[in-house]
Amino acid sequence: MKVIAAYLLAVLGGNAAPCAADLKGILSSVGAEADDDSITLLLSEVKGKDITEVIAAGREKLASVPAGGGGAVAVAAAPSGGAAAPAAAEAKKEEKVEEKEESDDDMGFSLFD
Repeated sequence: MKVIAAYLLAVLGGNAAPCAADLKGILSSVGAEADDDSITLLLSEVKGKDITEVIAAGREKLASVPAGGGGAVAVAAAPSGGAAAPAAAEAKKEEKVEEKEESDDDMGFSLFD
């Protein structure tokens, strides 16, 4: 991740095609060690590509990744009992309302203010 961050910082700084020395300079300026294998792998993967297109393609791939949550539970409960899924969703909504009320108990004041 730090190599990718260094690459993005170099691109944002105006260097359209950073080299390994640029990335090593950025990483060493913050005290991080540069792994030559990671740098060469990254540079080979992004060579000749526009970084905005690479990011857009990554976002499309991440859009299809399930993010977890209660959706799978409701889907799994629906075939076995039909009415169980709406009841579970209703209980979940009630829990969310209760959480809001609890957070307002301190009225914006902290114990240590």
